[in-house]
Amino acid sequence: MQQNIGASELLEKVANENLYQNLIIQLNKDFQLSNLNESFELSSEPNQLKKALANILLKLITKQYDDYLNLLYRIDVSEKELLTVSSNNLNVTVEQITYIILKREYQKVWFKNRF
Repeated sequence: MQQNIGASELLEKVANENLYQNLIIQLNKDFQLSNLNESFELSSEPNQLKKALANILLKLITKQYDDYLNLLYRIDVSEKELLTVSSNNLNVTVEQITYIILKREYQKVWFKNRF
């Protein structure tokens, strides 16, 4: 998978592979397993999903940091990948983390679909 594509391009790729709904299902499952009362509609457009996820992450980072860390652990985001996030702007940081989370969830659904 390409490293420098953005979340929108990633979601477009997921949709083209007919894995978009699976990605939302996986995201909802990981949120539920993290005891977070957030979920995403299966009918969400990719841009809506990206914005909703970013808004939730912003809230978690600023108000519920332990829940945010728990979510990252549940999704299985690598620490190495998180270390690549570098910005003094919280919104840019959240955008980068949104991409990392979507990319990890895509890896999971791609693998499940493949094998």
